[in-house]
Amino acid sequence: MGGRLEAIWVVVILSIKSNKLRQSGTKNAAKTLKTLFLGIDPARPEQLTVNIMADKVFDPITPWFEALVELGEYIGVRFGRIAPGSEQPEWMFILHTEADGIGGLAKLLRERGATLPRLPHLKYPSEPSWKWFLKMMPAYLKPRHRLKWRPLAKGPEVEASKVPPPAVAWNVFDEPSTTRIRWACRKAGVTVNSFLLKHLNKTIRPYLEDESAVIPWMIPVNLRGKVVRDSDTENFSSYVGVRIRSFETVADVHRSIYRSLASGEHWGNWYAYSAGRFTNPSLKKYLINSDRAMSQWFLGSFSNLGDWDAEKKISEPGCLGNWLFSPPVLACQMIGAGCVTFQNCLSIVIQAHPQLTTSPAVAREWMQNWVKEIDMDLASLLSPQNPYPQAANIHHLAAA
Repeated sequence: MGGRLEAIWVVVILSIKSNKLRQSGTKNAAKTLKTLFLGIDPARPEQLTVNIMADKVFDPITPWFEALVELGEYIGVRFGRIAPGSEQPEWMFILHTEADGIGGLAKLLRERGATLPRLPHLKYPSEPSWKWFLKMMPAYLKPRHRLKWRPLAKGPEVEASKVPPPAVAWNVFDEPSTTRIRWACRKAGVTVNSFLLKHLNKTIRPYLEDESAVIPWMIPVNLRGKVVRDSDTENFSSYVGVRIRSFETVADVHRSIYRSLASGEHWGNWYAYSAGRFTNPSLKKYLINSDRAMSQWFLGSFSNLGDWDAEKKISEPGCLGNWLFSPPVLACQMIGAGCVTFQNCLSIVIQAHPQLTTSPAVAREWMQNWVKEIDMDLASLLSPQNPYPQAANIHHLAAA
């Protein structure tokens, strides 16, 4: 099986370099690639299963981040804690080669004395299969088109590989405000994730040269519960992509996310990462530089770590306060936005890659506009005639 996968990956890379398969159309390309599975019936993709899900030794994520480091990228996942009585966060960074977002926050809380139950597991009902990888093959062969930015204030020069991005801003919603957001989302039949991403997308759009462009976003997907690793804090993140048009509503964004999950994109991308075991570091760097390491080019990533300690059982002094989070930013993915709800208070963070801007003022402007968009939508969704329940009634909800 390994030899067949290696052959497939080599053909993918060669086709990317030569354009030959793309010239014949992505459907024909995918059909050609499937025939490399000698003796395998394409109608029975379960025959392709390799037990990567239970392979504790092989880490499909870390080698890609190691290649990013060699390319000069800073791969620290950003975490912050605003202690009670303080207004400024204490920033902490955990390399993405060591943990994903959920794992990183769990490590920090445990190091400070917190006892955590089982970490969040994948909620969407789907099973791993190589069929998703084959289904997504055409996406990896499609042309890449980056969106262009309007000129932004630059700020001081920094060495991107050695320091965290200086253009960062954050906002914390208190418990009543968080309750209003949750209730508005419940009322609209959408997740908090979809709600926040819709308004993030609207916030960023005016800073692009083409404000009417379709904006592609990467959304990490937690695969805990389906993938087995030695530690529950290691990398368990795959992703799906959503493309948001200027006229789309929160409900449209919500449906787009769940269509991507229903089509198995998160598994197709996970298996694509896994097939990367057959590429050397130089090929990984080539794929990253040519925007081919992922299923499409993304303007940025938006990651939600979900709901933590809603019952407020964690009381260790070093854990109390408001927690912040953002995924890393990369030259191929210049916006990083993240959120987490800790003890019923939602926080949001946005940061920019230094190649885009190093000005904190730009990030603060984005954050102010993001919060403004959220508040405006809440005002329209929640009226005096539709009171919302107290936090105790809905704190079990977790963002998708």
